[in-house]
Amino acid sequence: MRIRKACAAAALKDVAAYFTKEQGQVAVFDATNTTRERRAIIISFAKEKGYKVFFVESICDDPEIIAENIRQVKFGSPDYVDRDIDEAMEDFIQRIDCYRASYMPIDDERDRKLSYIKIFDVGNRYLVNRVQDHIQSRIVYYLMNIHVTPRSIYLSRHGESELNLLGRIGGDSGLSPRGQKYANALATFIKGQNIRDLKVWTSHMKRTIQTAEALGVQYEQWKALNEIDAGVCEEMTYEEIQENYPEEFALRDQDKYRYRYPKGESYEDLVHRLEPVIMELERQENVLVICHQAIMRCLLAYFLDKPADELPYLRCPLHTVLKLTPIAYGCKVESFFLNIEAVNTHRERPVNVDINRNPEEALQTVPDHI
Repeated sequence: MRIRKACAAAALKDVAAYFTKEQGQVAVFDATNTTRERRAIIISFAKEKGYKVFFVESICDDPEIIAENIRQVKFGSPDYVDRDIDEAMEDFIQRIDCYRASYMPIDDERDRKLSYIKIFDVGNRYLVNRVQDHIQSRIVYYLMNIHVTPRSIYLSRHGESELNLLGRIGGDSGLSPRGQKYANALATFIKGQNIRDLKVWTSHMKRTIQTAEALGVQYEQWKALNEIDAGVCEEMTYEEIQENYPEEFALRDQDKYRYRYPKGESYEDLVHRLEPVIMELERQENVLVICHQAIMRCLLAYFLDKPADELPYLRCPLHTVLKLTPIAYGCKVESFFLNIEAVNTHRERPVNVDINRNPEEALQTVPDHI
């Protein structure tokens, strides 16, 4: 217990440093083994610093859900290396009994002044109390839309487009002959996966719709899945952008995540635009998203928990399907190249990002095109 209390105190100290020194806005403090007294300390600390506290309590009494959670999550942990599954199951159930003996649940009467959400049996029922602000309401919205049902999310870019061949960004061109071959190969691949109740989503752009048409199934169009708007640079090559807007080209290389094309968008804008798509993906079961390079990077970064500076450089090649299977504490990724050649549209992070660099250095990482 001394060690537990020391850990709790250290965690509380970390939260304080996160808010005061690192300018954090939201912190998560694990209170699994909390008592009413410890909860009071957390609330007192928050009140003293002017912070708000929102408790999330998960309650599960369904033995089947508990057993499945132990099998999926705990059996793969270091605690149970080389242990028999039945032995691990029995041991962890005993551990749950120990938690139950020390944990003080939120009382709906005595704690009615607290802000909290109770989640019963992994989302079968919810109880929400005193939501005070926008952040708390967003937390509630998120928790009420996620689920733990086994499912897979398939991400694919459209087939190679006519503008891809020319190295031109954006636009709304149709598929190239190889792009159409990929659309047919994608249909064969998806059919071979035997996916139950698959939903297919596309953008409003021609190349994703043409790719989906080959599947021969119903699909849903999302405007939020449209490619990043390059503004004045739409349908230009990187060489043309460097020639006409060299300063803009360098500024984008300096901070590709936050840089916004003149009259266009940034990757940061895309992240906000994609929030309803991501929330709906969390609610759904099996989905195939046929989208664009920048969009696929944002979705991939969300599910793989990639930082903002890595997001714009994630590799999302044409004619490749990524199968994402959410698992405990992460996401399993499988990549399937469908054996249809395509141009490379990936531009590596440049080394020299100075505004005064020469054109050769600026264009050093530009992929080949016609």
